[in-house]
Amino acid sequence: MKVGFIGTGSMGSLLIESFIRSGAMSPEQITASSRSLAKTERLAASYPGLRAVPSNAEVVRSSDLVFLCIKPLDFKHVIDDIKASVHPEQMIVSITSPVLLAQLEEWLPCKVAKVIPSITNYVCSGAALCIYGKRIDPADRDRLEGLLSHISEPLRIEEQYTRVVSDISSCGPAFFACFLQRFIDAAVQETGIDPEEATTLASRMLLGTGKLLTEGGLTPDQLQARVSVPGGITAEAIRMLNHELDGTFNRLIRTTHAKFYEDVEKVGVSFLIH
Repeated sequence: MKVGFIGTGSMGSLLIESFIRSGAMSPEQITASSRSLAKTERLAASYPGLRAVPSNAEVVRSSDLVFLCIKPLDFKHVIDDIKASVHPEQMIVSITSPVLLAQLEEWLPCKVAKVIPSITNYVCSGAALCIYGKRIDPADRDRLEGLLSHISEPLRIEEQYTRVVSDISSCGPAFFACFLQRFIDAAVQETGIDPEEATTLASRMLLGTGKLLTEGGLTPDQLQARVSVPGGITAEAIRMLNHELDGTFNRLIRTTHAKFYEDVEKVGVSFLIH
């Protein structure tokens, strides 16, 4: 299978590198383009055999499956570039959540899907969220999920939950890294512990916690109960956290959803402007 990537920024390059390093595909199977040809050529230099091309349409003509790894407001330009080169049996996969499947099916005469990847896919972990258009058949789903299974656990979701599942799976690593960094900074400020030592301890703790919640079979509530002795230090700290964080994550979700719907509207408007 020949796979194309339009956009080799942060997530586009992450997917390319992850697929190659996991053995899901060889560089020779990949054709890529981006607004900066030099950037794509540097990626190709790291993975000999990968084709860096200056034209988005050339990516489509060379590929069975194409990932659109671009920003919401770049879609109008890219769709205009590739529409004439797309054929009905191709699959175009957007990784951009504010672009809706109905819009993709209106704009492109082919099979379409959305995949929301996560930075955790770089270490072949975490989920890849899959949403399918009406023209996709079971064989298409199996083909895409078979590819994604090399770097993630593919999970099928309903489009109406795109934003909240993206908050948890895709944005979540950044949210919890922010939380962890604040924890580390406070430990350094309050006690003088070496920052590198605190970072190592906190990172290993987070890794172990993730394993307890997956391989260990514990729920978040069960994990807290196992660590927290009534009247003890952990219990007192959790009581404080629950008080201070009350409503914080509700506001976080409202913030991401507000930005999402703003972007959905901007994408729609961009296609009405000629």
